[in-house]
Amino acid sequence: WRAVDLQLMDHGFLASQGDARYSRVAAIAAHRGTVTDRYGEPVAVSTPVDSVWVNPKELALATDQLPRLAKALKLDKNDLARRVTSNLDREFLYLRRHMRPADAARIKALGVPGVYLVREYRRYYPSGEVVGHLLGFTSVDDTGKEGLELAFDHWLAGEDGAKRVIQDRYGRVVQDVESIRPVRPGRDLTLSIDLRIQYLAYRELKAAIREHHAKAGSVVVLDVTTGEVLAMVNQPAYNPNDRDQLKPGGYRNRAATDIIEPGSSIKPFVVAAALASGKYSDRSVIDTSPGFYKVGIKIIEDKHNLGPVDIATILAKSSNVGMARIALALEPEQIYGTMTRLGFGQVTTSGYPGESAGLLSHYSHWRPIGIATMAYGYGLSVTPLQLAHAYATIGAGGVSRPISFLRVDQPVAGERVLDDRVGRQLVHMLESVITPDGTGMRASIPGYRVAGKTGTAWKSSAGGYSTDRYLAVFGGVAPATNPRLAAIVTVDEPTGGKFYGGDVAAPVFSGVVGGALRLLAVAPDAPIAPPVEDMPPGTLPTPGEPDAQSGALRDPVTAAVPSPAPGAVARR
Repeated sequence: WRAVDLQLMDHGFLASQGDARYSRVAAIAAHRGTVTDRYGEPVAVSTPVDSVWVNPKELALATDQLPRLAKALKLDKNDLARRVTSNLDREFLYLRRHMRPADAARIKALGVPGVYLVREYRRYYPSGEVVGHLLGFTSVDDTGKEGLELAFDHWLAGEDGAKRVIQDRYGRVVQDVESIRPVRPGRDLTLSIDLRIQYLAYRELKAAIREHHAKAGSVVVLDVTTGEVLAMVNQPAYNPNDRDQLKPGGYRNRAATDIIEPGSSIKPFVVAAALASGKYSDRSVIDTSPGFYKVGIKIIEDKHNLGPVDIATILAKSSNVGMARIALALEPEQIYGTMTRLGFGQVTTSGYPGESAGLLSHYSHWRPIGIATMAYGYGLSVTPLQLAHAYATIGAGGVSRPISFLRVDQPVAGERVLDDRVGRQLVHMLESVITPDGTGMRASIPGYRVAGKTGTAWKSSAGGYSTDRYLAVFGGVAPATNPRLAAIVTVDEPTGGKFYGGDVAAPVFSGVVGGALRLLAVAPDAPIAPPVEDMPPGTLPTPGEPDAQSGALRDPVTAAVPSPAPGAVARR
């Protein structure tokens, strides 16, 4: 009768009690999708880890085991005892998150009652701080918190599954009973980033920050033909694998979130408005005499009286007087229309979290002095990403293509915002900046024609502008005959004795873009001087004179041309 009673009369009750003790619903952790660069090189992966958790009610019955457990977990035994005894009303309490499976297994092997393991995944970034600002990071629960990890969290995040299992008294799975919900892994993501160029930009920028004892800096490299971001780096950097470095002041992506007054690097876009208006052409002459220009109560000055010069010379010499005269001769709405079409004053299409729109006030609020100072980079604010996009638009002949952090496989038509003639004329004029007579000679790249513009801006401070704190900028495109890359370099507060954009930021541009062009196998478009042994008699360059191609001074003894920038290849 007892057998009948147990197997028939009380079967339902006893079976449910047995299930309550040994049947469990186990979660199946879904791993996050892998992030790769454009060529499939992993830059963010999820690795399996184990976390140690306890049931405080069960562990409290074996308090004599706490010292052993605390020693194995490298915790203070008194703190562990407090945590357990103060959470007796709970059935789940983490003791240690994200341990290596082998280490967690040793904890489990101690046989302490109420101690269990759960499989999780931890994000790992193989390239460390080289991609830290761009990718961002995830939380301890593997959800995106910053950067592209946050922007594409809906794509990368998987959906945990669930299954019913039978466990023994030690929590070991004896049998899988049924699948309740299948696991859905996260989807992989292919970025537009070229990790080779990213490393190159990181190296060149870090070297410049150290050399000039600068506070910070950024580099952005765009593909002119597709709008893809090929590289984006900042200094100082941080390693997303080290959670002790995750501090708000250090992990923000300055290239997309910080706004700057661009200084003279904005001048090409004011010239673009002048050319588009029809009032000026590439042959127009502007009289900058006597070297200064009074607007209201402010006097705008050049270093030298350039006299009557064309627009190319105004850009090459970075004449503030010439730019102020050009801007004040235009209708404010003409300048505003060109600037807004180029993307200033609005966020880009990148979708990057926290991206700033910059600051470009409506032209109805402009006054003559504001127009004049804006013509050489004060009174408006931009992000390095915006500025790089505007240079890419000029390089594309006036076609604005959406910025993308994802690899673009199909040609992008873009939107025409400037006449093709204006774009080509502007690129040609910007080549004059990269000459011995221009301010950006150190941005030259052996074998390639470069078009760009230097910028040096005083930094704003309480009550005005500081005259001893500078922002050095260089922006440009290459090769100038058929631009493939556009790049912006900013160096914040250089203090090593040099502070001009042509001295501080231009060499970084040369090193990064020059190396990138060679990596991408872009054909050179500049004539290369023949080797010395092939030159006709009497044509050997005179020592100490500028080299005709790069503009660099030849060594007075060997007549060799020094490398124009870190990372560039010197040519004879």
